[in-house]
Amino acid sequence: MSPSLNSKLMETSRQKQPYTLASVCIKTALIHTVSYFLIGLISFTVFDYSARYADPLLGNFMRQTTHPMVAAGPLFQILRGLLFGLVFFTLRDVVFARKRGWLTLWLVLLVVGIISPFGPSPSSIEGMVYTTVPLNFHVIGLPEVIVQSLVLAVGTFFWVNHPEKKWIGWVIGIVFAMVILMAVMGILSAVGILVQPK
Repeated sequence: MSPSLNSKLMETSRQKQPYTLASVCIKTALIHTVSYFLIGLISFTVFDYSARYADPLLGNFMRQTTHPMVAAGPLFQILRGLLFGLVFFTLRDVVFARKRGWLTLWLVLLVVGIISPFGPSPSSIEGMVYTTVPLNFHVIGLPEVIVQSLVLAVGTFFWVNHPEKKWIGWVIGIVFAMVILMAVMGILSAVGILVQPK
């Protein structure tokens, strides 16, 4: 194939792409924040994180669930989601342009972000080797991060590739607003401004 024909095909392909850096970053940030909160809430309840975080083995490693920074956690996910979106956009030809691009995206998140990050994070190989946290604490957190990374990969892949489905934006946007409101209420409660009913 001649270089000029190849460049024309690539240009045509770029023009057909329904995504921009801004749209990928915003959609990723919204999906990440919502999935982080909802899956985290389910895991918090099912795995009794309040009791686990109060365990002396984790007491110096993890903030207690009543701490204001923990309540503010969902707010920080917006920044993390934007950073994920930036990376996803750079991988757009491998991820969004292929039929099973969500699987590639999920494997990247799973391997680089969970199992083998550059530091000794919980549930990672490095965490199991270099921290004194018992193995069961590493294993108990895996279902949450595996499911959340899968939802992030599939959700972002689908929404980016289907911009015509406006209902997705409405649903995610409404749930996102509720998550932010609950995070703000959690912060106000944690610092004693908003009193919890007894």
